[in-house]
Amino acid sequence: MQTFPYTLVFLAALLTSAVVHAAPQSLRRDRVTTLSPSELSGLAPFTQFARAAYCPSDKVQGWNCGEACDAVPGFNLTLTGGDGNEIQLFYVGYWPDQKTVVVAHEGTDPTELMSDLTDVNIVTEKPDATLFPGLPDDITVHSGFADEHKKTAGTILTEVQNLLSANNAKSVTLVGHSLGGALAELDSLFMVLNLPGDISVQAVTYGTPRVGNGAWAAFFDSKVPNFKRVNNEKDIVPIVPGRFLGFAHPHGEIHIVSPGDAVSCPGDDDADDDQCTIKTVPNIADGDVLDHLGPYEGIYIGTLFCDS
Repeated sequence: MQTFPYTLVFLAALLTSAVVHAAPQSLRRDRVTTLSPSELSGLAPFTQFARAAYCPSDKVQGWNCGEACDAVPGFNLTLTGGDGNEIQLFYVGYWPDQKTVVVAHEGTDPTELMSDLTDVNIVTEKPDATLFPGLPDDITVHSGFADEHKKTAGTILTEVQNLLSANNAKSVTLVGHSLGGALAELDSLFMVLNLPGDISVQAVTYGTPRVGNGAWAAFFDSKVPNFKRVNNEKDIVPIVPGRFLGFAHPHGEIHIVSPGDAVSCPGDDDADDDQCTIKTVPNIADGDVLDHLGPYEGIYIGTLFCDS
């Protein structure tokens, strides 16, 4: 699957940075909050929406994509798009159970994504002012993510506006995994800046790489308070592009330490508790790309799992 035209270059700094392993499970969690079983199970519908985004459009239409679709009955899908190559697959619909419009973006092969995001020549740019009005001048984002987002932003916004009006709804939910998580993050701020102020915007992303610089993360925090980014065990994708390149995550990290055990980590991209991603996966050599696919509390996400 095509992503961005970067060559695979790996910085020695990633491999020579200090190795810090996760602490034992008995460690006191002074700066993290352990999620309750109900909080963990409450993430499942969003995980299934992200899983369904990998399914071909002909399976998603009619909400007939197997277990992922069956897990969220009653969802009314109204728009699909993308080709899974030049444009990532996406869908939009209305979720009556939660009275929210849902936008979901497909991810990509994690090995291809890693080759793009460990490139020392990563290009950044200021977000398009027509899509993101009023951003501070010091904000920059990953050009590949921004370019992918531009391809579908207008079409998705129009459908979201139509569904909000048709259902007298006041909520929009963005979901995605991997590259799809990066697109959902961009979409979250895009929606906040382009929808009326009384519309609530929330997002749940999985295995999301860093999207922009510290100024992006800080502005995002101020505009999108209801944001969760779920990282699974030793997934390496959330630690790229590197912080030494100026990239930073916004708030909202939930780290799955092991099946049935997850913590909410404080701050933005600086949660230094041993249960959070930065200490669990201090560099790529300590990570496991297979954790990128899951399981997210028993649910795997990716093309192979869209309808299994």
